[in-house]
Amino acid sequence: MKNIVILISGRGSNMEALIAARDAGNLPVNIAAVISNRPDARGLETAAKAGITAHYVDHKAFAGREAFDAALAECIDQFQPDLVVLAGFMRILSEGFVRHYEGHLMNIHPSLLPSFPGLHTHQRALEEGVRVHGCTVHFVTPTLDHGPVIIQAAVPVLDGDTEDDLAARILIQEHKIYPQAVRWFAEGKLTLTNGRVLLNQAQSKQAALIAPEVCQA
Repeated sequence: MKNIVILISGRGSNMEALIAARDAGNLPVNIAAVISNRPDARGLETAAKAGITAHYVDHKAFAGREAFDAALAECIDQFQPDLVVLAGFMRILSEGFVRHYEGHLMNIHPSLLPSFPGLHTHQRALEEGVRVHGCTVHFVTPTLDHGPVIIQAAVPVLDGDTEDDLAARILIQEHKIYPQAVRWFAEGKLTLTNGRVLLNQAQSKQAALIAPEVCQA
């Protein structure tokens, strides 16, 4: 069974989805630890209640990004993870940190990358007038919100949508595709080749999902 470590900065709703999938028997991993860069992150209490080791490495205690990343990596490596999962971890990671976990560092982003990297993705999607928006699970590279795509979920942008409407609809999809991506990794169904993620043939049709409950509205 694969060991994973989850990194959070706040509530960690995607962390909660991963824990729920594990508890339901749908995610064959050992969640070895949850680590936050904030000592007051609500998700740490959630993890502890779920019987998961919870730690924090306060980024404010370090003079710079590289020093913090080195301390964070030291904490992570105690748990010998096969995969490090970013679940609302709101820190830009240094190239050295990313290279240390290359091919074993996963993130979820609230847009259909490569569109709308960075922050305020839903607001920007509405301002641009796109008709389809969504979320992406990808392997992390040193370039922000850029890396080999594992799975994406798309939802239509409806007339009258607010930023909160769109965020809530997409969050439902995030909670579906992140456990799926981690499961594929745990089961050895992902291959990273020449900067692209390849799935075995049986899984490849699931790599892009449309939210059926929205499309039927």
